[in-house]
Amino acid sequence: MTVITPDKTALDLDRANQHLDNANASDIVAWAAQTFGDGLVMSSSFGIQAAVMLHLVTQVKPDIPVIWVDTGYLPPETYQFAEDLQQRLNLNLHIYQSPVSPARMEALYGKLWEQEDVAALNRYDAIRKVEPMQRALRELGATAWLAGLRANQTQHRRNLRPIELQGDYYKVFPILDWSSKDVYEYLMANDLPYHPYFDLGYTTVGDWHSSRPVTSDDDHERDTRFRGLKQECGLHLPESDGESESLDSSSL
Repeated sequence: MTVITPDKTALDLDRANQHLDNANASDIVAWAAQTFGDGLVMSSSFGIQAAVMLHLVTQVKPDIPVIWVDTGYLPPETYQFAEDLQQRLNLNLHIYQSPVSPARMEALYGKLWEQEDVAALNRYDAIRKVEPMQRALRELGATAWLAGLRANQTQHRRNLRPIELQGDYYKVFPILDWSSKDVYEYLMANDLPYHPYFDLGYTTVGDWHSSRPVTSDDDHERDTRFRGLKQECGLHLPESDGESESLDSSSL
């Protein structure tokens, strides 16, 4: 088995993407498992359709470390959903949280999510999501990260390829070209649950204070997050000089 190191020159991305161009999702996961070995991890937010990626990946690599960044502000139903999936799929779950407690953060900065200010939301995401994820990747010795992003979710994601380089880590997206119909059919075919908020009209769910059901006035499902001020939390944006500009864009 060939194991890739974090050396950014270790993998020819153009060649790898060409190789994966016609591969199905399971084949992409298998390729990533063979290529990155013990350096491969995956993330899950235990959102609406989280069972798809968790099932898909663990069918190929049952013991893969699953990183869950718990912000401390998730709905009770998310914690229950995560518990059910952990038991059902026997997940190798690694839970990470910010060293700054919710109470301390609110005392220092106020309720950042209530401020009509993208900079405040970015600070919230940096504290509660980005720092814990970066720490998880370091502590688990990750070189590559499987994520369930789909191209039709945001403008940023439409420009992604099956494998990309983000900072020091390769990012692999097995279901990048899947439609909502593909996701639904996979759930049904494998008798998998979706998050209970789906029945309440949610198409995406994160923290309780920054998610709401979709309405007829929404142009895009991601408008239901962060009060429409932005569409990405920073976990899946490139680490570059332009990251702050990207974070501030509501058209991502």
